[in-house]
Amino acid sequence: MALTPKNELSREEKRAKEENAQQEALLREVDDAVRQGDAEAFLNQWGKPLLGVLLAGLAAFGGYLYWESRQEAAMERDAETLVGALDQIQAGNLDSGFDRLEGLAGEDGGGAAVAAVLMRAGIAEQRGDSAQASEMFKRVANNEDAAPALRDLARLRDVALNYDGMKSAEIVAALKPLAVPGKPYFASAGELLAHTYLDQGKKAEAGALFAQIAQDKDAPETLRSRARQMAGVLGVDAIEDVDALLEEQGVEREEAAGDNAATATE
Repeated sequence: MALTPKNELSREEKRAKEENAQQEALLREVDDAVRQGDAEAFLNQWGKPLLGVLLAGLAAFGGYLYWESRQEAAMERDAETLVGALDQIQAGNLDSGFDRLEGLAGEDGGGAAVAAVLMRAGIAEQRGDSAQASEMFKRVANNEDAAPALRDLARLRDVALNYDGMKSAEIVAALKPLAVPGKPYFASAGELLAHTYLDQGKKAEAGALFAQIAQDKDAPETLRSRARQMAGVLGVDAIEDVDALLEEQGVEREEAAGDNAATATE
């Protein structure tokens, strides 16, 4: 009689294994159906809102890209206008440069538009039209959207243009906020303000301001030299380091001492 191999399953074990496999397959089908049902229920409830959010995001992103491209194109156009006008001005064609800037200067806000107004004001001043130049300088000075440095420059240029016809109190009021050490136009504004103080008889204030300008290393040397001389005339020592000053001017200390001695002997 043949013996059943030990590794061969009995009929009952095979039947049990098949039933287990069928149950697992059924459970998987049920689980998949439940998951599919949950997904369908979720999409039925939230599908449209999610699609709307997605479309809105894509539209916003597309709008940003379009806006950015328009901004870049506008900046390139403005830059070309400024460069073209500058080329005309440097070539001596003031009228052509003035006309090229008209459209850009008529726009609101942007730095290019403000620069265009300042350039047109400078051209008007060169052409001798002080009234038109002053109106443009005031326009920039009163433009709250313009950069503070450009507003200060416009105010300074307007005062310099109208200096002889302004009252000293008006000049002081306009320039005092600009004539502060550290401000971009301190030296230029300070020099005008110091001369106004002299007109008012305020020699002490004028001398102190000239001394500050003379010690401002960011100011042009010609302006510092004028301020140093004016401070000396008013009895204010504006020289902090004699050796450094002589070195800047290319003069040896012994040579300067010799010159002073010769002057004293004469």
